[in-house]
Amino acid sequence: MKRGNQVYEGKAKIIYATDDDRHCIMYFKDDATAFDGAKKGTIVEKGILNNRISTTLFTLLAEKGIPTHLVEVLSDREVLVKKVDIIPVEVVVRNIVAGSLSKRMGRPEGESLAFPIVEYYYKDDSLHDPMINRDHVLAFSLATGEQIDRAREMALKINDILRQYFLDRGILLVDFKLEFGLFGGEVLLADEICPDTCRLWDAESLEKMDKDRFRRDLGKVEEAYLEVCRRVCGTDGEL
Repeated sequence: MKRGNQVYEGKAKIIYATDDDRHCIMYFKDDATAFDGAKKGTIVEKGILNNRISTTLFTLLAEKGIPTHLVEVLSDREVLVKKVDIIPVEVVVRNIVAGSLSKRMGRPEGESLAFPIVEYYYKDDSLHDPMINRDHVLAFSLATGEQIDRAREMALKINDILRQYFLDRGILLVDFKLEFGLFGGEVLLADEICPDTCRLWDAESLEKMDKDRFRRDLGKVEEAYLEVCRRVCGTDGEL
């Protein structure tokens, strides 16, 4: 598949057109940002690791019946994906109290939830991705009721699959962000699933193994991403 012009650049990825208007190429960068871009840096080989982790998880989810935008892996940093119309709503699933939920509710990080909590955020960096609810989604025509309900249903199924998959590899899936898009009218899982978009803790030590190491200046960021890749992908971690 021939790579065409750049059509979009985000915090962690670049999207390129292809010679097929149904597909595009997603390139994973090493750039790291936090706090709506206020903190910037580089995590060495992050793009390669995130590509490897995300494609492994997307392949797993597809095998479990979750429709995704992934078509094929092209290189260490590139994947061919279906060209979806992104629904501008980030869907967050939380299993354990952490991050903003801890601050909002005044609860300690690490507290288990009675059941997974699903939250919606309006995807707009200039507004700092505010939390919204289903009524906002419908009132502002961000998605139809059927689409947002389908996204929620998929998010919970994805959570069930990934919680067990991570736990089998000694990792707790604390919370994670998903994005969905429309392709031929169908809701597909899009974007990526990796330590940039998930909170992942070692199941025994509770050591953080995700972007919180960058956000909170905890150090050993590259080592954490490499270890997640080793466990998730079943490799020795070498690039």
